[in-house]
Amino acid sequence: MLGKYNTKAFISLGLTFILMWISEATDTHMNYNYTTKPRVVLPPNYVKEMRPPSKKGSPVIVDFSIFVVDINSINVEDMDFSHYIFIYRVDMFIHQRWMESRLEISDDIFEEGDDYVTLLPEFFDNLWQPDPYFLNSKIAEIATLTHKFTSVTLYKNKTVRYAARMHAIIACQMEFQLYPMDIQVCPIYIESFSSNNQKVKLRWSDSGVTLNPELKLLQYNLGQPLELEESDGYMPEKVGNFSRLTVYFRFERQIGHHLIQTFAPSSLVVMLSWFSFWLGLDAIPGRVTLLVTCMLTLVTMFTGLRADIPPVARLTFGWPDAWCRCSLPSLNLSLSKCWMSSTSTR
Repeated sequence: MLGKYNTKAFISLGLTFILMWISEATDTHMNYNYTTKPRVVLPPNYVKEMRPPSKKGSPVIVDFSIFVVDINSINVEDMDFSHYIFIYRVDMFIHQRWMESRLEISDDIFEEGDDYVTLLPEFFDNLWQPDPYFLNSKIAEIATLTHKFTSVTLYKNKTVRYAARMHAIIACQMEFQLYPMDIQVCPIYIESFSSNNQKVKLRWSDSGVTLNPELKLLQYNLGQPLELEESDGYMPEKVGNFSRLTVYFRFERQIGHHLIQTFAPSSLVVMLSWFSFWLGLDAIPGRVTLLVTCMLTLVTMFTGLRADIPPVARLTFGWPDAWCRCSLPSLNLSLSKCWMSSTSTR
């Protein structure tokens, strides 16, 4: 019996050692998979908190580009204090490119015939990275499903290319003087957060900002071409000048809806009121009923139109105001003609 138990104990001990060896080998293999590439390209003395070396007095150049996939969730109801804000969401791909001369690149990590390799997104955490942000955004997030949609590409000439799918909710102030023929110009400001313009300079790449050719908006036409700007902005809260990129989106409101819903019906109502001139002098009740009905119709129509425009502090004189001020006086003249006719009849 004792020999039988010793045999079982020996077998159990042997299985335990085998399982421990398999577990250790698996962990070593996993660590190898995740750490091989960083060990290949990062030197031992690499410090990711320090920017790449450059010529004395020159900043690190970061090329920036955007591909706009969609613009949606346009909202003009939100208000900050006394200003009405134009809110819209931009879904886009952003690309950043810069030179990292401290990398030690071996040809073994490139596939045959390729001059670049796409690394794991975790590798980006081991690199120095620029820190641009959207200055006038309310929310800016990288899209995720099971993981963040990002990629890091390394080229043989030591260029690092970072790409990400993200969305940002942008806000800009609106102007209603020419509503509904208004054009809203909404900029997006992209600025380096912690590194001033002597350390990092943002620059639009050759592609700049590209729009999805299938992009269509419901109430607006997106003006082309987009205006791009590169500048340095002084930030008093950060006490310094920081490199800034700007792209201006021009939203031109489509007037077709207002032509059908406002201008055409009001024109027909005004022309209908002219029939009162062809009524006999003794048809005073019919003339008054026609003109009063036309007057109430126009007032109701223009009241509904004004309800669609957020109230502003200053007096606006746009196309709806001009149209209203031209239409109502014509009805007043018709009513005056009716009163004069009834007076002469008496």
